[in-house]
Amino acid sequence: MAQATRKKLVETEVDTALDARTAAQSHFRTLRLGTPFQPRIDALGLKQDWYSWAGYRAPHSLWDEELEYFAIRSQAALFDISPMTKYRIEGPDAEAYLDRVTLRDVTKLKPGRVHYTAWCDDEGFVLDDGTLFRLSPTRFRLCSQERHLPWLLDSAVGYEVSVEEETEAVAGLALQGPTSFAILRDAGFAGVERLKVFDLAEFAHDGATVTISRTGFTGDLGYELFVPADKALSLWDRLMAAGELRGIRAIGYTALNRARLEAGLIVANADFTTSEHAIRTDRLRMPDEIGLGFMIDPAKGHFNGRRAILEARAKKKLRHVLVGLEIEGNIPAEHAIVYYRKSQEVGLVSAAMWSPMAKRNIALASLKRPYGDTIVDDLWVEIYAMRELQYQKLMKKAKVVQRPFIKLDRRTANPPSDF
Repeated sequence: MAQATRKKLVETEVDTALDARTAAQSHFRTLRLGTPFQPRIDALGLKQDWYSWAGYRAPHSLWDEELEYFAIRSQAALFDISPMTKYRIEGPDAEAYLDRVTLRDVTKLKPGRVHYTAWCDDEGFVLDDGTLFRLSPTRFRLCSQERHLPWLLDSAVGYEVSVEEETEAVAGLALQGPTSFAILRDAGFAGVERLKVFDLAEFAHDGATVTISRTGFTGDLGYELFVPADKALSLWDRLMAAGELRGIRAIGYTALNRARLEAGLIVANADFTTSEHAIRTDRLRMPDEIGLGFMIDPAKGHFNGRRAILEARAKKKLRHVLVGLEIEGNIPAEHAIVYYRKSQEVGLVSAAMWSPMAKRNIALASLKRPYGDTIVDDLWVEIYAMRELQYQKLMKKAKVVQRPFIKLDRRTANPPSDF
């Protein structure tokens, strides 16, 4: 009897240990955070194809990545941007503070407007890029890929300004595509037709307020909506009901990523490495090296990295250039090495696709100057294509082309077209 009892105790201990190990492993496999829209997104996630976006469970694709892409270009696509980091910055010195830490001239950003901007460390290397919303003369919202609260707070010393992260408190949606305006109008957002590109306005929703801006990451007609987290589901349902006859569809990141590439837009830690994440010094990038030089106004007062950026320009110390490429054939050159005269390695492709809209094989690539800058001929990419269960190396001709790869008139049409 004692032996049987001892055996039972050992078996129980083993079972308990296995359960604990399984639970621990499950903890690392399970994405812990859900956005305010998660119940609706989970219900539509037929593929169960998830990834972690800043710790949140986000979909690569919900139902079909090809059709999700075409929903952006021919109907309207709804994408959850709630995991995007959001900061509320307000106070009498908010304008001066943001003018000091970001590249663009914030004094030119009027209330009710948005601009795309970036910010750098003291050596002029890009910390991140994002959008700055001026909600009122003294109140802003800064949206970014990475989290920067300690840096923003340190930079606020001496300014009468408050900086607070509101990522969890504010839910966000991107509504993109040719029928997006008609859906907002049919949903009852009266006056939304007056929004021009990079305009924003506030509208009533479910006893609260939703901020709608004519912005997006697709190069198409589109809007972004920000609402208190507890009003998220009612906003989702309102849009879905209004868009039922306009072809509204929820999408994942794969489709959005294709659209942003066609628009020639860059992604932090995909097309360039932010300076806080760069391990090797040759991964650091200045604004001019990733196509953000247009943001810099030499006549503007001091801002983070100003001296280093202007010195690099004057002394021609810029080492890289980010370019658009058109590549022969129709096989995407994802993560392909770029060569000069088929032999000298000069850069790397960061994003690539066959574009259904442009009918071209397109890519973004970071090249070592002078290649892509003053030397743009005789460039090649090395592609490994699967042919009959075996990889075959292909050397394909590439030429430097202007971005965006496609330009849609409906994106900037005023008033927006009623599709």
